[in-house]
Amino acid sequence: MRKALRWLLALVVLIGTVSTAGAATAAEPKAVDIKDRLLSIPGMSLIEEKPYTGYRFFVLNYTQPVDHRHPSKGTFQQRITVLHKDVSRPTVFYTGGYNVSTSPSRREPTQIVDGNQVSMEYRYFTPSRPQPADWSKLDIWQAASDQHRIFQALKPLYSENWLSTGGSKGGMTATYYERFYPRDMDGVVAYVAPNDVVNKEDSAYDRFFLTVGTKECRDRLNGVQREALVRRAPLEKKYAAYAAENGYTFDTIGSLDRAYEAVVLDYVWGFWQYSTLADCADIPADARNATDEAIWDSVDTISGFSAYTDQGLETYTPYYYQAGTQLGAPTIHFPHIEKKYIRYGYQPPRNFVPRSIPMRFEPWAMRDVDTWVRHNASHMLFVYGQNDPWGAERFRLGHGARDSYVMTAPGMNHGANVAGLVPEQKALATARILEWAGVASATVQENPSAARPLAAFDAKLDKRDVRHESALRP
Repeated sequence: MRKALRWLLALVVLIGTVSTAGAATAAEPKAVDIKDRLLSIPGMSLIEEKPYTGYRFFVLNYTQPVDHRHPSKGTFQQRITVLHKDVSRPTVFYTGGYNVSTSPSRREPTQIVDGNQVSMEYRYFTPSRPQPADWSKLDIWQAASDQHRIFQALKPLYSENWLSTGGSKGGMTATYYERFYPRDMDGVVAYVAPNDVVNKEDSAYDRFFLTVGTKECRDRLNGVQREALVRRAPLEKKYAAYAAENGYTFDTIGSLDRAYEAVVLDYVWGFWQYSTLADCADIPADARNATDEAIWDSVDTISGFSAYTDQGLETYTPYYYQAGTQLGAPTIHFPHIEKKYIRYGYQPPRNFVPRSIPMRFEPWAMRDVDTWVRHNASHMLFVYGQNDPWGAERFRLGHGARDSYVMTAPGMNHGANVAGLVPEQKALATARILEWAGVASATVQENPSAARPLAAFDAKLDKRDVRHESALRP
């Protein structure tokens, strides 16, 4: 009897244990998929998901106010992408300052920290444009506020450290974001970011073109550029046929003649922006005796004769609008070309924006950012290319800067990056990026020269193209 009672009690205990375990298992919350977590954010919607090994890649729309000062006065859909690695990894916030790519890609800081990447399409680049468009709401503060809202929306999901980055206009964008919202990011990596503090003072560019590269290369480039203007009449006939064949028009800039000169005057700048000293071998050595076809092909390859057509300008209306209202635009001189051959010179951004869009320049905008960076930069890295014209007017650091750096990659152009720095600077830059992201090992903290990217290079994912359209767009 006692044995039977003990057996009965054991059975009751066993049943209770199984029931409790089953209840505990049932009570455990099922992991929520990252897509569901993203789409649970108010205002976030899915455009598409694309597969990539080791990641999840989402193309999304996020509802933004047209005017962050008056959020009730209309909204628009802004495209963003998320390259998801793991919520336990740091996140890099990237923008190129133009349209966002809808294919998976990874920027250099993302590879260095082996993290997630959020990429934002700049406001007013289609399709991220309000309808109808109030162009007065396209400014650097409104764009920085777009980034701030996206960060606030995603930070609860990606709770580790965040870095912002961008190249060229994207580097400018990352800098402006830091100026207006300095508490959001843990670090900033700005690549080849121009800094046109005084729009009417551009002598730094003239000095740059006097010494860049070698005399032989400069002479070749100057010779082709001059010859293209000397032969204006026959080459403009070729341009007219080219435009007719492709359906190009010139209403915005005003005439084929204006467009032709703009393309030719971009030539030398465009070469140094996109090419290297080794590419000088492809430039006609004796321009005066070169064929019309050789001159045309060289200019078209570097500057692009479609750049100042209505069709070439349309995509970049938001950039030229900003250049003519806040960012500024360079003007250079051409001492190797007689004045009789130059009718217009470097034309202002106003000429590249439809006249129906009003523009007014604000000279204080860049002065404010420059002053802030000099006195308040913290955890900021600026990387420039030695042979990139846009680096002639660059960001500089003052006494108030803390743990911030300006570095120059020797021989590099507008595609300069950390990998192209001299070894000591490359190691230091990599170490600081890892530290700001919160993933620097004890070894790297003690010895920055040991710093290496945490993710292996992926030839497809890490393909870093230099934007190659008109030279006078950073």
